[in-house]
Amino acid sequence: MAKNAETDINKRARPVEKFDFFQDQRVRSIFYQLLTLSIVCWLGWYLISNTTENLAARGMSTGFGFLSSTAGFDADFKLIEYIPGKGSYGDIFIIGALNTLFISFFAIVVSTLFGFLLGVLRLSNNWLVSKVTLAYIEIFRNIPLLIQIVFWYIGVFSLLPVVRKTIDISFGSDMLLLNNRGLYLATPIYGELFWVTAVAFAAAVVGVLMMRYKAHRLQDKSGEQTPLMLRSLLLLIALPGVAFALTGAPLSWDMPVLEGFNFVGGTSLPPSFLALVVALSIYHSAQIAESVRAGILSVSRGQHDAAMAIGLKPGRVMALVIIPQAMPAIVPPMISQWMNTVKNSSLAIAIGYADIVSLFMQTGLNQAGHAVEMVGMTMAFYMFISLSISWLLNIYNKRVQLVER
Repeated sequence: MAKNAETDINKRARPVEKFDFFQDQRVRSIFYQLLTLSIVCWLGWYLISNTTENLAARGMSTGFGFLSSTAGFDADFKLIEYIPGKGSYGDIFIIGALNTLFISFFAIVVSTLFGFLLGVLRLSNNWLVSKVTLAYIEIFRNIPLLIQIVFWYIGVFSLLPVVRKTIDISFGSDMLLLNNRGLYLATPIYGELFWVTAVAFAAAVVGVLMMRYKAHRLQDKSGEQTPLMLRSLLLLIALPGVAFALTGAPLSWDMPVLEGFNFVGGTSLPPSFLALVVALSIYHSAQIAESVRAGILSVSRGQHDAAMAIGLKPGRVMALVIIPQAMPAIVPPMISQWMNTVKNSSLAIAIGYADIVSLFMQTGLNQAGHAVEMVGMTMAFYMFISLSISWLLNIYNKRVQLVER
């Protein structure tokens, strides 16, 4: 009886909740989201339908059928086989996209490595090193990128010696030749058994990773550090080297050879590619250096002093203590720099490099028309690459974030 009375009292004391459709927060949240989605969809439909009607009224065809049409022009630089008059505009899009990704990859790798080095040197106790690095950063990050691209193309690579006076930058081996027509490289030709060397190298990499894993576990248990640099290099060189020698060295080189007025054979990179890589790398390395410097300064000075107090050398302190703690502050701005590198590669149109803007959205558009489709495809390409970079680096950023216990 007492329990029933207590239950009745609790029921009478508890206020009765009334559901109000227009005042409920969950309903309003879903309603406004659906309303926003509907407006966006309507605007998209209106723009597409209006554009289609206007193009039809002017007798201009729409759609993506042009991608299978034959393209009658060639690209001066391409990573896949393409024959003018047989290849399609779809092939031109792929060539331009691959060229953009190719130049962006090299620029991102070089600018990131160089930017990290500059960011560390900027905080050096050596006055000369610090000030020279500061001058580099302030000069190159404050000059517009387009001006730097044009400078390197017209003022440097176009003024290199002519073909007859080619510079051999491979110390007499003729494997790297530089002149005003570009950089010529010897191309490797792999034999039938070269796959054995590749498998041996992969096995060496797995072995190095296993050694690092065991060394980290030992350090976590006992605090003992295991030197791995010499062992890793020995394994990475010796195991593939032995496999390469036992299989009869199945590797030869297609060397660039001067015939007539130009070099034949090997692989060539045009001056526009070289100028764009240098300009993008220099400009964005200066930007990344400031992000690295800010990330390092965000780490408490006490971390550095504590690491030095237990006997770590300055280089080990930076690599094992400071940089890992600075990464959560470095990665977010670096995401923007990587995306900007890809997008800024579109400035290649100023010097004629065959990226997706110059090759597909300019030359292809002038011949095939279909401006809306081509511009839309180019925009979608850059958006997809930028979102992919952001997604991948955000995954890494979550892994390096410090978790409080």
